[in-house]
Amino acid sequence: MVDVAGSVLDPDLGDHVCLPFDGERERMTATGLFTMNGLRRRTKVVIITHADSPERTRGWLAPLVPGFADAESAGQIEVLDCADTHFTGGRLDPERVYAGLADAYARARKHGQHGVYALVDASWGACDAPEQAAFEAATNELFGERWLAAVCQYDRGLFPRDAIDRAASVHPIAPEQALLRFANTFEPAGLRVWGDIDLTNRPAFASLLARLEKEPGEIVIDASGLDFIDAGSAQLLTVTATARPRGSTAVVCRDSIARVLRLIGADEFVAVRRVGDV
Repeated sequence: MVDVAGSVLDPDLGDHVCLPFDGERERMTATGLFTMNGLRRRTKVVIITHADSPERTRGWLAPLVPGFADAESAGQIEVLDCADTHFTGGRLDPERVYAGLADAYARARKHGQHGVYALVDASWGACDAPEQAAFEAATNELFGERWLAAVCQYDRGLFPRDAIDRAASVHPIAPEQALLRFANTFEPAGLRVWGDIDLTNRPAFASLLARLEKEPGEIVIDASGLDFIDAGSAQLLTVTATARPRGSTAVVCRDSIARVLRLIGADEFVAVRRVGDV
């Protein structure tokens, strides 16, 4: 397992991170570091607030980030209220979230920025943690194009332990869990994954595979960069393959991953192509 505790505030574009925190000082410090890293990476930094108003957030964040005022004036930093990004008529509106992030990316490209760095105060979902976890899982699809990095902050004082564990598991990356990165692929349609997959981030992997079940024609899952997958997570590849026309699902992987697939009988449903043979 990869320890990401020191890097979650400096994510790569394409990373979807769950970051639990303890107390306001830790939240503020993390926000400041995330903002500075986003500016260093020449991305548009979007801070989505809930516990604080955008005005109050600017008040404590500006002293932590050198050049904050100039960066905000230039459109490099935006501080928004989740009421204006996540909800319509008081109800969670995923389409509004997706459209807002896509619009932020369009503005970022117009100004020569490399992508979008979004920091989200997840306390907006404390009243319905299961709905929030389902939303977070569905959102993973956005990250496959690798123009967006997001860190979702979960307050341990607000969310019970089981809710935080659930939220972390649907994020591909979180402290003290396996680290999974991924990208959408085309011609044929599919998915490239690298890192590690185990029980800790298995639900996140499941959410990535779910969209492939309805893809027409052949799909190829490029796992050549995958270092580890446990048997339970590998079984999800079988589930995906059995939901599709027989013979239309292929996995490209190294010998170590191929052995796991063979041990669980996945190779009866999945065409396993070893690296070097393709």
